[in-house]
Amino acid sequence: MENRIRLSLAASVLAVALPATALLAQSRQAPYTVVETGQGYDRLQRAIDAIGSGRGTIEIASGLHADCAVQNGGDVSYLASEPGKAVFDGVTCEGKAALVLRGSSATVSGIVFQNLRVPDGNGAGIRLERGNLTVAQSWFRDSEEGILTAADPNGRIVIDKSTFTRLGRCDRGLSCAHSIYVGDYGHLRITRSRFEQGRGGHYVKSRAPRNEVASSSFDDTGGRTTNYMIDLPAGSVGQITNNWFVQGRDKENWSAFIAVAAEGRRHPSEGLRIAGNDARIAPDAARNTTFVVDWSGDRLALEDNNLGTGLSPYARR
Repeated sequence: MENRIRLSLAASVLAVALPATALLAQSRQAPYTVVETGQGYDRLQRAIDAIGSGRGTIEIASGLHADCAVQNGGDVSYLASEPGKAVFDGVTCEGKAALVLRGSSATVSGIVFQNLRVPDGNGAGIRLERGNLTVAQSWFRDSEEGILTAADPNGRIVIDKSTFTRLGRCDRGLSCAHSIYVGDYGHLRITRSRFEQGRGGHYVKSRAPRNEVASSSFDDTGGRTTNYMIDLPAGSVGQITNNWFVQGRDKENWSAFIAVAAEGRRHPSEGLRIAGNDARIAPDAARNTTFVVDWSGDRLALEDNNLGTGLSPYARR
């Protein structure tokens, strides 16, 4: 009798445990998992909606994701389970981007965004409309834009150890797209990142009043019909330091590597520091051009830049 009771109890425990184990397996197999709850979701939007106006982390499984989502609130982190293996491919939301962000803040880490195009020519990996953004160890490639933002004067954007490849365009009679295009945001900081093989427009265009670009590389040797490496069209303070630049042969505009206040002096540029950079013109693009062209009328701080043959340091317009 005692043995029969024990067997019956074991069977009951097993019956309860099996569904829980099955649910855990399903959660692990889901493409998106909210880390704090362990709940898995088949669509990224459902995972974001589950976090709502709170704070949470979404783990994104490796593989191709033909998916997109809009974040309307909260503080959400998007984390690849294996850096470089979670790929958002070819699908945009609201005719804008794979991720449309207008919450309080977002963090994106280890994710690849590729093949993003929309009718207005601004298909992006990330469209940031409001709030802070941090991007780390991510790759934007083969799209019209990498990151495109609206205006948030109180917002901050930080990009670190990320790569921007074969982005931008200036065709179809539309306004140009760029690898990164930041609107009137408060502060942009780019560090340890790589820009390469642009397909039109600028590699970095930012209307933020404060910009910092440091320890990054701009390899334009494989670019096609590209423009400036860094364009600060409204003026800017901050720094452009310890970067590596090579201007390629196939340019739409090769008159400058860095342009300051080319579209007007909305922000002061007094003391903008451009220092410790290494800049070259590719051997197959023999020409004379200028490292920094300045329309601001302010005093910039240029020092210790190592410039190659054919490259003059500065011109005021």
